[in-house]
Amino acid sequence: MSIRLADIKDIADIMEIYNEAVLNTTATFDTEPRTIEQQKEWLDQHGGKYPVLVYESDGIVVGWASLSRWNERPAYSNTVENSIYIRKDYRRRGIGRMLLGELISYAVKYGHHTIISRIAEGNETSIKMHREAGFDIIGVMKEAGMKFGRYIDVTIMQKML
Repeated sequence: MSIRLADIKDIADIMEIYNEAVLNTTATFDTEPRTIEQQKEWLDQHGGKYPVLVYESDGIVVGWASLSRWNERPAYSNTVENSIYIRKDYRRRGIGRMLLGELISYAVKYGHHTIISRIAEGNETSIKMHREAGFDIIGVMKEAGMKFGRYIDVTIMQKML
């Protein structure tokens, strides 16, 4: 088991994990699966201050996490948003917690000031994981998105670094 920076050879695994979440969960508000080209473009937007990490177990990528720009405007340059996705059969094993800890370390290393997380209603596991990592709930966006035929609230959490 190891956590490492993602590279191009991980694209198919990252996409598979993400697309399962797109089709079956509210963890993302994307509603259409990504293509390999879209996933490559996404990876190209990361690196340096905005890493993508993968968690590998027995040579298989079973989870990934990233830091992304919170907003393109320059004043937000030291605010990042985190994302964490785990392969369905590997959830509830502490992999998300380990990836979140590594993301926080990278955020500190790269001089970010704060991390934001947006968590869809019903994902109490993610809220608990973020609380345990020192994130605070700073608000709820009511009915911010619609997926699977219903409006969904989004909890916003923040960790000051």
